[in-house]
Amino acid sequence: QVQLVESGGGLAQAGGSLSVSCAASGRTFSRYAMGWFRQAPGKEREFVAAITRSGGSTYYADSVKGRFTISRDNAKNTVYLRMSNLKPEDTAVYYCAATIKIVAITTDSSYNYWGQGTQVTVSS
Repeated sequence: QVQLVESGGGLAQAGGSLSVSCAASGRTFSRYAMGWFRQAPGKEREFVAAITRSGGSTYYADSVKGRFTISRDNAKNTVYLRMSNLKPEDTAVYYCAATIKIVAITTDSSYNYWGQGTQVTVSS
């Protein structure tokens, strides 16, 4: 069992930056690939970024590539998402998720555990 708690987020202007973090409970954090997903009002949840268990590989949605950076610190049981050059269309609730799988980690159906989400709002 893994419990995930997001923090950070908030309000930013277009072109600005924000970071969100996700702290995981337990001592097996390094066994899980981690992902960030987001859901805007009236839209389906979509993949944002994912990182493998060791942090050796990262994956990004085309819409955030070059602007967002996912990273993790296995010693602190925490995964991060650094968001730069924000756009109003980045406004959404951002969720972190954990999966024991090592493939298909860009797909939300691969994830077993989810945080409660944190709001990110970007004003134009």
